[in-house]
Amino acid sequence: ESKLTLRPPSLAAPYAPVQNWQHQPEKLIFESCGYEANYLGSMLIKDLRGTESTQDACAKMRKSTEHMKKIPTIILSITYKGVKFIDASNKNVIAEHEIRNISCAAQDPEDLCTFAYITKDLQTSHHYCHVFSTVDVNLTYEIILTLGQAFEVAYQLALQAQRAKPLGAAAGETIETKSSKPVPKPRAGMRKSAVLDQDSQSHASVSWVVDPKQDSKRTLSTKYETTIF
Repeated sequence: ESKLTLRPPSLAAPYAPVQNWQHQPEKLIFESCGYEANYLGSMLIKDLRGTESTQDACAKMRKSTEHMKKIPTIILSITYKGVKFIDASNKNVIAEHEIRNISCAAQDPEDLCTFAYITKDLQTSHHYCHVFSTVDVNLTYEIILTLGQAFEVAYQLALQAQRAKPLGAAAGETIETKSSKPVPKPRAGMRKSAVLDQDSQSHASVSWVVDPKQDSKRTLSTKYETTIF
C-alpha cells in the first residue's frame, strides 16, 4: 500500500509547541509504542463531561492512592488499533481498549505527571476513566501525543480504505469534516499539557485546537483537543 501521510499536530494550531509526531506511522501500524507508567486505578463515570471527568477522576485517584506503598507498574502499549496495558512484572495483558472506544485522554492540570483516558464499555454503555502516572511530565506529554498520533493514523487508514472501495460500495458512507470547536480556558499555572477528546463512533475527522497563554513563569500553557467524528 502507498505510504501513509499524516497531518502534523500543529496543522490547526499555528502556536502549537509541537511540530512533529513522535513516531513514524509504521511504528503504530506494524509494531507498538510502549511506555512504562504507574496504574492508579479506574472508576465509573456516571456523568460524562469530557476532560472535566478525566480531571475529577485524576484528583480522586491521586488522593486514594497517596498513602499506598506499592502502586502497580504497567506498560502502556499503543497502536492505531488501541491501547493495551500490560503487567510490567509478568507481561500479562491486564486490559485492552479499542481506539474507537477511547473518548478522552488528558493530563491532570494539578499534577502534570498524572493522566487518564475514558473508555466506553460497549456491552453496558458505561464509561470508565483509567488513571496513570509517570515519573516525568515530558513522558506523560509524549504518551498523550502518541495517543493523538494513534487517532490520526486510524483516521488516515480509514480514509485510505474508503478510497480503495468501489464507488458503489462507498456511496452510503460519506466522510464529513467538522470544523474545530473552542477549547475551554486552561487553569492558571498549567505548563505544557495535552488533552485529547474524540467521539467514540468512528474515525471521520480529527481536529487539533490549541489555546496558548503565557503565565508568570514564562512557560507556554497549552491545551489540546482532538475530536474524531
